Amino acid sequence: MGRLINPESAGKQRTQLTKSIVLAVRELARQTEPGTESRDLAAFITLALQTIADGIDISVAAWEKRGYWVKADKFRMEWMWTSQYASKLKAAVLSEDWGTIAMLSMQTAQKFGKIQVSDNHRLGKPWTGAFRQLTADR
Repeated sequence: MGRLINPESAGKQRTQLTKSIVLAVRELARQTEPGTESRDLAAFITLALQTIADGIDISVAAWEKRGYWVKADKFRMEWMWTSQYASKLKAAVLSEDWGTIAMLSMQTAQKFGKIQVSDNHRLGKPWTGAFRQLTADR
């Protein structure tokens, strides 16, 4: 029997989430005043960052199994900021602190500065209903 390949790997999910975050940050920057969509956008960025943070250990497991400890630790350190930003952003979204949300969104955009999202993307609007999901997770 051949190798089993998981097409929905943590790396592929991370790539898709980073592109969605870039798109959400762009859309959030276009908002003139806070509203329902702004809440959804900020909540989506929070949830996506937390999902990325949760997938780091899954990605690193294969390297650790083979004894690539330095590579695994470097990767963890490279993505450590995602859980920190997610927790700060979650607190800001739940308290509707738009100044902090704007600051953290821009910092997130800087971290993902090299990621390209074309105008003809097929990502849709993944942030729809994210605020409801964030408040349900409390």
